[in-house]
Amino acid sequence: MSSAGANGTADGVVGGIHRFVVFGGVCGSGSPDGAGGEPHRAVLHAAFDEAYGSIGVEPGTYHREDRGDGVLAALRPGVPPSLMVGRWIDTLHESLRAHNAGRDRRLRLRIGMDAGLVARGGQGEGDGLVGRAVDRAARLCDSAPARRIMAEAPDVDLLVVVSDWLYGNVVAEGGRYVEPARYRPARVRPGAADGCDGNDGTDVTAWFHVPRRTAPPLPEPEPYGEPVT
Repeated sequence: MSSAGANGTADGVVGGIHRFVVFGGVCGSGSPDGAGGEPHRAVLHAAFDEAYGSIGVEPGTYHREDRGDGVLAALRPGVPPSLMVGRWIDTLHESLRAHNAGRDRRLRLRIGMDAGLVARGGQGEGDGLVGRAVDRAARLCDSAPARRIMAEAPDVDLLVVVSDWLYGNVVAEGGRYVEPARYRPARVRPGAADGCDGNDGTDVTAWFHVPRRTAPPLPEPEPYGEPVT
């Protein structure tokens, strides 16, 4: 994998390693009824482990950290990204379907994906990972279109949002379990610090996908208000 986002100058990370980054958010985790509380977080971790195991990535061999209402994961270099947008997504979807069968309170996830240089946080930032790929994956997961899709389509248990670079260089190439024709683009406003398409925080294209569905139920564009935080 090579691109402008794969070098230290473009990603603003010195001494980083190019890794595939996933940010998972539990829908409803901020609601008063605690829909995304500890039981659902435990299931999320187990579902992640099952999905990673399906592509030969065992628990303990990838970086994982809780970040507020989300879970960040970064893979070791060398894991084929086509497996992440193929079998990994398919396995996670099946795991959620099995867990949610017959339940009134289902586990519903938004997943943001990107790739780029990441590194350990510097002094004062703890042991967490930093890098624009980390920021972008979190922003895609928490973007206004992603939240609206899940709010307006309660039958959807899993929404995957990938960066434009990841779609063009990995998803569009296809492969087993990969469904490039079932992704749809939408504009997303990142945080200004993300540095997407420059450093001005301008809108960027992201690609939205609901497994086994012809197309995600993208809502009609609305004027942007305050960026989602």
